[in-house]
Amino acid sequence: MDRVGVLAAVVAPVLALNAAIAGPAASRRFPVPVNALYLTGDSWSDGGVTYRLYGVQSCLRGTNFTNGHGLQRDCGEASLAMLVALTRDLRPQCYDAAEQPETRTIFVFCVSSRTTGAGAGSRIDLGTALIATGFGFAALKPDGQPVHAPYFVAQLVAQRAKAGLWAFPDLPDPNTIILRALREQAPPASSLSTSSQQVPTP
Repeated sequence: MDRVGVLAAVVAPVLALNAAIAGPAASRRFPVPVNALYLTGDSWSDGGVTYRLYGVQSCLRGTNFTNGHGLQRDCGEASLAMLVALTRDLRPQCYDAAEQPETRTIFVFCVSSRTTGAGAGSRIDLGTALIATGFGFAALKPDGQPVHAPYFVAQLVAQRAKAGLWAFPDLPDPNTIILRALREQAPPASSLSTSSQQVPTP
């Protein structure tokens, strides 16, 4: 079975939960350019604009895990390699979910439609594929709640199955690292008048 076929089988348990992603008609759909500059395991750049998968958090560069051969590997690089591979295999079409004009960042959903094989007619969400295979994570808000709930369900499935990076006991969970950093940087509760960080919503 080819990699796309394997992905279809892996993500099947959670595709129903992603109907809200693939269902709505989008005003503008576009592919990931072949010459895109991949930045992380959840983002790429093209034409001076950063595109980031909405609700997805990649592993962080500079954090390491120990692979099955006892060697240290960069977790962020592993996430990035999987994003590149899936994007090239699935050739998804993306559409805007939210935007941060001040940073020239557009948050997107990307969906691939299979046209051949046993899965013809089915759709695979790129974010779900990354998370369900264990090479991406559901992004969390500063309060610890998921940005996109179906992705968190996909993460729980991958974690229980020890898929991808979850197979390694010393996996540096990026959400744990990010939330800890936010807590350490936050001023005392008594001095907070508004939330210190807002997550863009569609």
